[in-house]
Amino acid sequence: MTDSTRTNPGISLDELLADPLIRLIMCADKVDPAQIRELYRRLLNQHADTGGQSPDGNLDIGAERSREFRPCVGVMLLNRHDRVLVGRRTRTPDEAWQMPQGGIDEGEEPIAAALRELREEIGTDHVEVLAESNNWLRYELPPSLIGKAWKGRWRGQQQKWFAMRYLGDDAEINIATEHPEFSAWRWVSPAELPNLIVSFKRQVYLDVLHQFRSFAPTSPVHEETEISRIMGASSDPDGNRQG
Repeated sequence: MTDSTRTNPGISLDELLADPLIRLIMCADKVDPAQIRELYRRLLNQHADTGGQSPDGNLDIGAERSREFRPCVGVMLLNRHDRVLVGRRTRTPDEAWQMPQGGIDEGEEPIAAALRELREEIGTDHVEVLAESNNWLRYELPPSLIGKAWKGRWRGQQQKWFAMRYLGDDAEINIATEHPEFSAWRWVSPAELPNLIVSFKRQVYLDVLHQFRSFAPTSPVHEETEISRIMGASSDPDGNRQG
């Protein structure tokens, strides 16, 4: 391994994989670089709440990459029947439905950002906060959107999620806000969420469902069937639109 690899704790993953000795070892062991990148991606998601720093404080390759992900919040808003609010995005050509989410302003606390996003997207923050995600959940944009979305500044988002109980009436919900994010909204069962979201955000939604399962219960049999179908067989568009 080169001296720079040993002494520079800010080395990037690309630089690490390009190191001649690392490449020689990987070739001898028949290690696919794609496997390393996938493992690295999972570790970043697992340790995103620590700023990407490794447990021993060395090789802080995640902190550099964390700056490439937009800090955001998301809200799983549940009504009294444990159904979840989703909205149909206004600026996407596809039938894209999602839970409320948005960016965190500079100096803003995540919970304050979450309540602000509710006011901006559905016109009300008449809610009770139930729980906060254990860590920051991260997704990457597909290659076709990297460099285009958010003026090319970020390659994805890292999100702090909140489970909240809606305390108001449906009549209070107003998506015709100053800057509308949704063209329609509805309540759906928690098990429907992975089918409604765009594919590159699906793992985040599965993680949210897992962390908030005590507030948004899903049938174990139904959940297992849905996850198997999502990961394997093609989805039925008609089945994704039940309210």
